[in-house]
Amino acid sequence: MRLVLLGPPGAGKGTQAKMLEERYHLSHISTGDIFRANIKNQTELGKKVESYLSSGQLVPDELTIAMLWDRLDREGDKGFLLDGFPRTLEQADALKAGLAKRACPLDAVISIEVEEKVLVKRLAGRRTCPQCGASFHITDQPPQKEGICDVCGTSLIQRTDDTEETVQNRIAVYRKQTEPLVAYYDKEGILVHINGDQPVESVFHAIEEALTV
Repeated sequence: MRLVLLGPPGAGKGTQAKMLEERYHLSHISTGDIFRANIKNQTELGKKVESYLSSGQLVPDELTIAMLWDRLDREGDKGFLLDGFPRTLEQADALKAGLAKRACPLDAVISIEVEEKVLVKRLAGRRTCPQCGASFHITDQPPQKEGICDVCGTSLIQRTDDTEETVQNRIAVYRKQTEPLVAYYDKEGILVHINGDQPVESVFHAIEEALTV
């Protein structure tokens, strides 16, 4: 099975990606993970990515796509789940062309959809432990002691990209840059709409049902 996962920040893509990976034995491929792995291993592609990131520039599409194919050609035989790619229509076209060349088109594109006010509440209320990485929410999953990690007792923090203003900016970028992919894949006939404003298990069950149709 070959899948793409779409959704704005806070939609729960990361959680669903892990569950899908385990359920369908897929290779979960995130562009962020690919970047980090190549940089860590100091591959030729990784060195190029690092030079862009260290100077604050966006990584060019052609480099991102080259790294993606390097990973897919090594691990994509058992099926894959793309998370964080494509982000633009240009990337979607490049992905379609590359998969057609390999005679392995996408089976489905899953769009997890959540209202903006819910996304802001989810992300702006998130608190993270800088020591062990545990995550909490001030209303939905509060720690036993306010501001303190249940796991290791460290003071919790709010990530800089989780402030309300930053969250709204992140969502705006998604709406402008990535949301057009919903119409793109709908036209292709492989888009699956999923209501992300429900419990995690219910979201996953809805995805499972859609994939068995």
